[in-house]
Amino acid sequence: MDIANKTVLITGANRGIGQALVEEALKRGAKRVYAGMRTLVPHSDKRVIPLKLDVTSAEQIQRSLGQVDALDVLINNAGIAIYDDLSNPEVISQHLAVNLFGVVNVTQAFLPLLKRSKGAIVNSLSLAGLAPLPVIPGYSISKAAAANMTQSLRALLRAKGVTVHAVFIGPTDTDMNRGFDIPKATTETTARGIFAGLANGEEDIFPDPASQGIAEGWRNGVAKGMEQQFAAFVPASAADAA
Repeated sequence: MDIANKTVLITGANRGIGQALVEEALKRGAKRVYAGMRTLVPHSDKRVIPLKLDVTSAEQIQRSLGQVDALDVLINNAGIAIYDDLSNPEVISQHLAVNLFGVVNVTQAFLPLLKRSKGAIVNSLSLAGLAPLPVIPGYSISKAAAANMTQSLRALLRAKGVTVHAVFIGPTDTDMNRGFDIPKATTETTARGIFAGLANGEEDIFPDPASQGIAEGWRNGVAKGMEQQFAAFVPASAADAA
């Protein structure tokens, strides 16, 4: 999808990759960019409309829905990462509330608009959802669950003309990765890679140098093959109801 003259909603747009996605969408000629934020920050470009949107708040999701009259692309970017050692189940619950259920609830709310436009859903995931990063296991668990959910949604919505894209992000220079002394992509690089993958129609997007290194292996691997095989089990009735 070419997002020129399209309407885009980006969650987690206050900073990091989300903020870079807003700027990249503007560079690519988006007609309107709804920037979902916990704390509203005005933007100098009139095409940007800040929305107060905590993805764990049903009230804020519904209020935001009332402010959006059309939508072509939903980018579920909001997320949290807390360092833990699996000793506190509450930390896992916190991750799931934002990184899984936040994505599910925002998607379901805006899905009627996306069905109308035959639009696209883009879910920001992580390489840690494919293989866990042990210092942030709660985050890894939530991203693995979100990846599985993304695959299911892709199969269920295919007949409705809504495409669903999984973005497997590698190390990027955000607050979460500040403590790691490893090569990192800039947020701008990752944002460009996400929109480039969307423009190329890639189901699974590997937007940065680290993630690109596993792209071919993933796309030709057993797990991807199983996803495609299992998608054939979706009955026509389920696709109609999605």
